[in-house]
Amino acid sequence: MNGRDPDRRKALLDAADRAILREGPEVSMAAIAAEAGITKPILYRHFGDKSGLYQALADRHVRRVISQLRTEFDRARTDPRRRARAAIEIYLDLISANLNLYRFLFHRASVEDTSVRSHMTALVRGLGEELGEVLAAEEVVADPVRAQILGHAFVGMVQTTGDWWLEHPEVERGRVVEGLVDVIVAAFTPRSATVPRARRT
Repeated sequence: MNGRDPDRRKALLDAADRAILREGPEVSMAAIAAEAGITKPILYRHFGDKSGLYQALADRHVRRVISQLRTEFDRARTDPRRRARAAIEIYLDLISANLNLYRFLFHRASVEDTSVRSHMTALVRGLGEELGEVLAAEEVVADPVRAQILGHAFVGMVQTTGDWWLEHPEVERGRVVEGLVDVIVAAFTPRSATVPRARRT
């Protein structure tokens, strides 16, 4: 069946990408089908339904972002500030360079379809768990539970801040990056180094 042909599936997803990039996040399914040179029912047949197409696009693009971030996670034992900065810069570059795709997935598909929202939430949560495991394994954070808390907190913080930044292009990218890096590095700094001791009277 064509629906199981990986080359055909890739061609249809490529067509969907082109239509979304050209027409924006409100692109119609009919426009995506036309870009692929087929009808809407045939498009759905390849993915089961509209939800299946949404999930296929989410897998394609969210997993691509995760793959590139994972490369930075794997740079073990490097300077935490430089490592955090590199990962944040990669993320912001990817979402800003693919703005229509990002908004299609996070602002439209995930709102229209609860199964897509759950799927994307699981992908993002998995990234937080992976980062927490890295922090614990490298003993950046000694307590594995705290490592998981920080892993999820960092991922959520960067995602929501990136979303805000896309709506405020007047804010310099470097300022956003350094602000996020400061928060992340501060979380690794012992409290005794950041909280002044009470004065003796």
